[in-house]
Amino acid sequence: MENISKVTHIESVRLSDDGTCVVIIDQTQLPNRTEYLELSSAEDIWDAIYTLKVRGAPAIGICAAYGIYCLALQIRETDYDRFLCEFRKKKAYLDSSRPTAVNLSWALNRMERAVLADRSKDVGEILELLKAESLKIHREDIDMCKAISEYGLSLIKDGDGILTHCNAGPLATSRYGTGQGPLFLGKERGMNFRVYADETRPLLRGARLTSYELQKAGIDVTLICDNMASIVMKNGWVQACMVGCDRVAANGDTANKIGTSGVAILAKYYGIPFYVLGPTSTIDMNCKSGEDIHIELREPEEIKEKFYQEPVALKDVKCYNPSFDVTDHSLITAIVTEKGVCYPPYTESLAKLF
Repeated sequence: MENISKVTHIESVRLSDDGTCVVIIDQTQLPNRTEYLELSSAEDIWDAIYTLKVRGAPAIGICAAYGIYCLALQIRETDYDRFLCEFRKKKAYLDSSRPTAVNLSWALNRMERAVLADRSKDVGEILELLKAESLKIHREDIDMCKAISEYGLSLIKDGDGILTHCNAGPLATSRYGTGQGPLFLGKERGMNFRVYADETRPLLRGARLTSYELQKAGIDVTLICDNMASIVMKNGWVQACMVGCDRVAANGDTANKIGTSGVAILAKYYGIPFYVLGPTSTIDMNCKSGEDIHIELREPEEIKEKFYQEPVALKDVKCYNPSFDVTDHSLITAIVTEKGVCYPPYTESLAKLF
């Protein structure tokens, strides 16, 4: 069994040693192969985000920050206004890769503010500011994950059964993770949990990533199909549900991987606490409710063909493949951030964070 520190401190995204490209673990190849990719072109970075080679809201933000810095290095304009124009074109292009994950635009906007901070500086100085800001975003994410994990761990106890959906562990973030962070932190402190990991169709992130991380960390994990969550809850094996988030509206409505809202509905029925864990950067106070969250639709091949030797449905069969759904705030027991645990009414508790 690998040492847990090797798992929790894995760098799924980083800046290359020479500072000219983004290095990521290709998560589409896990769990059978561990492959690292070096991304230096706008097209490669966009493709890595869109095709989920890098995924998880915080990891996407880190990748975007490093990515736009590396692309800024390639801008040949020395005039500030022309540099800014080219920078904004590259920023808009990267921002189009995943419209639901707020961390993408959040990180890119932070990087743009570094460019706008002092127009008197020359381009060379601005590039140094961009590098410093991207490294700061990564460091902040490491600290954020630890804080979220601490707060989340306070909500569960040794021996609990925890049900997860999708992946919000180290691969999706930095260090411990968000939705699964408390499990890794608890393990380091000698606590034991029984984890039931939804496979999370259609891209099987729970099977390929979450069960992989937990198994490597020595945490008791049982992989289940998404449609088995109800019987596992009914059997009394689950004391809490913990998930990550891609966007949280001002009223607490939360967008997360497709199927999350179904888990929340089941948890409500069986009287099981349902916790959403994520950084304050995923909270969009300009988004009033889940009705305002744009849901990304993906290709039908992910349902009919991916992971199968042969298609499992006829070619002409129509598919509806939303990447996310929205969990109503009334189904969420608490929202855990790096600044503390928020309880209903979320219009008040979330606002206090800002």
